[in-house]
Amino acid sequence: MGGPIILTGGGTGGHIFPMRAIAEQLVREGIEPTSIHYVGSRRGQEASLLTGDQITLTLLPGRGIRRSWGARAMLDNAVAVAGLGAALVTALVRVGRWRPSVVVSVGGYAAAAVGVAAIVWRRPLVLVELDATPGAVHRVLARFARRRCLAYGPGDARSVVTGVPLGADVLAVDRGEEARRRARLAMTPPIDPERAVVVVMSGSLGATRVNDAVSDLARRWSHRRDRTIIHVSGRRDAQRVLARRPATTGLDYRIMDFAVMAPLWAVADVAVCRAGATTVAELTTLAIPSVLVPLPGAPNDHQTRNARLVAQSGGAVVLTDAALDAVTLDAALEQLLAPGERESAALAAGRLGHRDAARAIAHEVLEIGGR
Repeated sequence: MGGPIILTGGGTGGHIFPMRAIAEQLVREGIEPTSIHYVGSRRGQEASLLTGDQITLTLLPGRGIRRSWGARAMLDNAVAVAGLGAALVTALVRVGRWRPSVVVSVGGYAAAAVGVAAIVWRRPLVLVELDATPGAVHRVLARFARRRCLAYGPGDARSVVTGVPLGADVLAVDRGEEARRRARLAMTPPIDPERAVVVVMSGSLGATRVNDAVSDLARRWSHRRDRTIIHVSGRRDAQRVLARRPATTGLDYRIMDFAVMAPLWAVADVAVCRAGATTVAELTTLAIPSVLVPLPGAPNDHQTRNARLVAQSGGAVVLTDAALDAVTLDAALEQLLAPGERESAALAAGRLGHRDAARAIAHEVLEIGGR
């Protein structure tokens, strides 16, 4: 049966959750948890998000390279290169010892060292592309990969379109009208089923520009009795958002610093989000229309590419970070919530979703790994 399956990547939740979804599917396919290893970064969220499921976690030193020529950035990059060198040495030793049957990379700087080690030790390498365009690490590793699992098409001789793997909790969300009604009534306090529900989520830390626009929108909508805003601010901006909270006489405006998103997706009519790979995959798989605000300065501008892909299908409205304010956000939401538009946007978004992504990737991994 060969050595263990190595899942590597991380540095952000956008990489970690797909890693966990693939691991969960491999276990469902009959692979023992002890035959799967996670390898991530000490600086990321891996230590808090990838523990407690019997799968060994190895954390490597290192950090991402800053794309700037400033003096501070140059110093940080010198430290980053040293850390990545140490990570490579560690990865070479570990991969040589483990002799994995297959190495699976979901990208991010944490995957670089393990990907190189897989090449050096001639272990099969599978790349899982989460965005519409590959990141820097995968662009380097692509020529050595046995298989590439793509979020979006088209594929080729060594690539297959699988979609982005999602967790079982998201896939279990029922978006039917009656299910959404029950989910709203089950909230604390209950949400009036006649209200249109806008869910805002811009990452675990939050995005100040998005948060400020939503706070100002809540002020514009303060008298509206036909709207609910559930505003997940992120932990970094939580106090700021609470301090800016307007007085409302009709609007149902709920602020939380962090949330498990599946229950909120169950009640949402439309979402306001950044355009990271996992977020876009959740929105399209669950057929949720959205206003997408790509993160400016993201590597290779991948969030803009993700967002445009959904917008071109008719499933989203894209607003740049610079153009985002209460007025533009109000107009975008009114467009998506217009009679008939919400339903057509939901159908358009849903056509891009891949509910079986984790299963498709797991089957590719098992085939390449000879299991």
